Amino acid sequence: MVSFHRYIRNIRRTGIKEWWRAMQYIGDAKSGRLAGTDQLGNRYFENLNAEEEVPGRHRWVDYAQHDFNGSQIPSEWHSWITHIRKDPPPQDPVMVKSTPPWKAPYIENLTGTRGSYRSYNTAGVKIKAWEPTVTPRA
Repeated sequence: MVSFHRYIRNIRRTGIKEWWRAMQYIGDAKSGRLAGTDQLGNRYFENLNAEEEVPGRHRWVDYAQHDFNGSQIPSEWHSWITHIRKDPPPQDPVMVKSTPPWKAPYIENLTGTRGSYRSYNTAGVKIKAWEPTVTPRA
């Protein structure tokens, strides 16, 4: 539960519209430094003030889509948000240098949606369903 003082402080920092959006999406009043944005439009934030945020909950993502899931975070941002990397991908020199030019753009997992992969079978049916035969009664 967020205290009333924290509500007011975060409304002043982020504005009423952004505060209301955060309360609707993540259910918490958070404010912090924008660390960057990925190609899907997700925004990543960080608040290193230990008095305001619980340790381990000081990095978070604001998803661009309302219907979101964890596969909408690209791998380079996932490594930052889970504390595998210290610096965000745009500021990390290793991530900037190691991105190959042939790397394909990130696509979220489409399982369970209309865009999911469906295999196509050209062979005929190998198993036929059993149809009972009924003899007429006399």
